[in-house]
Amino acid sequence: LKLFFFKPKTPNFPPSPSKLPLIGNLHQLGSLPHQSLATLSQKHGPLMLLKLGQVPVLVISSAKMAEQVMKTHDLVFSNRPQTTAAKSLLYGCQDVGFAPYGEYWRQARKICALELFSVKRVESFQYVRDEEIDALINKIRKSCGSSDQSLDLGHLFFQTSNNIVSRCVMGEKFEDADGKNRFEGISRKAMVLITAFCVGDFFPSFGRIVDVIRGFDWELKNCFKILDEFFSKVVEEHKEKIKRSGGDINIDDYESKKDFVDIMLQLQQGDNLDYHFSLDNLKAIVL
Repeated sequence: LKLFFFKPKTPNFPPSPSKLPLIGNLHQLGSLPHQSLATLSQKHGPLMLLKLGQVPVLVISSAKMAEQVMKTHDLVFSNRPQTTAAKSLLYGCQDVGFAPYGEYWRQARKICALELFSVKRVESFQYVRDEEIDALINKIRKSCGSSDQSLDLGHLFFQTSNNIVSRCVMGEKFEDADGKNRFEGISRKAMVLITAFCVGDFFPSFGRIVDVIRGFDWELKNCFKILDEFFSKVVEEHKEKIKRSGGDINIDDYESKKDFVDIMLQLQQGDNLDYHFSLDNLKAIVL
C-alpha cells in the first residue's frame, strides 16, 4: 500500500533529447559540437540537459538563461569541471582557470589582475611585442623575395605569439641553435593534451583504465615531467639572476623589464600577500 499510494516524485529535470545506453548523447555532438548544440536547442529549448557518457551536462542557449547561470546563480555554477588533463598538467588545477572557487582562487585572480595584467604591466611589454612583430614582418618580406620558398603563415603567427608570451612570462624565447623554440614545442603538446578526448572525464567508473591501456595516462605523466623540469629550471635561473645582481642591479631598468616569473617570485618572497603561494602554485599560475 505504501508503494502504491506514495510513489516517489520524478525529478524535474530540464528537457533532454533521447539518449543511447552507456554513451548517452555523445553521438549527437558530431564533428562540430557548437552547431549540433544549436540545432538541439532549437528543438528542446534554451535550457537543455545532455548526458555525455556518465556525466550530466547543462546546455545554455539564450542570453536570459546565461544571465541566470552567470549572474543570479553564479556561486552555484562558479566551479569549472576539473578534467584529468588539467589536474595532471596544472599541478592539481592550481592555475587561475581551473582552480576551485575559494580563497586560493580569489588571491590568484587578484595577483593576475593587479600585478600581471594591469594596464601599466601590459604597456611595459610593448617593446617585446614591437620587436617580435618586426621580426615577423622581416621573415615575410624575406620569404616574398625568394620565389622557391613557401611560407606557412599559420605556423609563423603561432610562433610569433608564442615568442611574445615566452618573453613576457619568462624573459626569453628559449631558442635552440637551429632556431626552434623549446617552449613552443612543450606548450603545443600540453595544449593538445588538455583539449584531447579523455575517456575518464566522461566515464568516471571505468574510463581511467581505458586511458591507461591506450597510453593517454602515460602521455600526461610524460608531458608533466617535461613541463615541470622546464619551469623548475626557469624559476631557479630567475632566482640566481636576482641573487647575482645583488646591489649592482639598475632598479629602473629591472622594474621596466621584469617578466611574470620575476613578479611572482618577488610577491612570494614579500609580505604583501594574504595567502602563501608555493613554487607549484607559482608555476601553475604562470603556466
